[in-house]
Amino acid sequence: MKYLLFLAALTLPCLVIGQDQKSSTEPTLKSILLEQLRSTHNQVEWFVPANTAVAGLTAEQASWTDQKGNHSVGQLAAHLVYWNQRNLARFRGEAVSKFNNNDETFTSFDSARWNVTVRQLDEVMTAWEREVEAADEQKLKSWYSTIARIGAHNAYHIGQMIYVRKAQGSWDPEKGVKE
Repeated sequence: MKYLLFLAALTLPCLVIGQDQKSSTEPTLKSILLEQLRSTHNQVEWFVPANTAVAGLTAEQASWTDQKGNHSVGQLAAHLVYWNQRNLARFRGEAVSKFNNNDETFTSFDSARWNVTVRQLDEVMTAWEREVEAADEQKLKSWYSTIARIGAHNAYHIGQMIYVRKAQGSWDPEKGVKE
């Protein structure tokens, strides 16, 4: 009996430490926003992230459309680059150019710059993650709604990219989400 009490006394501090560690990992505004941004960038979770959606496409494949008025993967990627860069500049307090027409954010895609577009998409999403990581709570409280919508906007267009790739025949189902 003394031995069991001795073991219980030894394990009690471990249980308390474990509880303290558990409470320190509770979600925060920052952790939730970062999780949303990362899941649309490069972490496979419930859906395919952007890096996977554009991986392995040639410039020709990125330019392909179904001829029904839908956008190409390249156009969708250019659109995401535009809006992520623009909102990131605003988040940083930088001046942004006058906004003209949302259609131009798609039609600005140039297949000769496909590799640049892919790199820019990765860079701007990485930059968003770094900015949110470094931001204080007050700034995040004033921007949380916009950042959450950026994640939703990214996810929406990434889904379109996968749809286009499937229609084109360039999607590898092995790159999809698996349980």
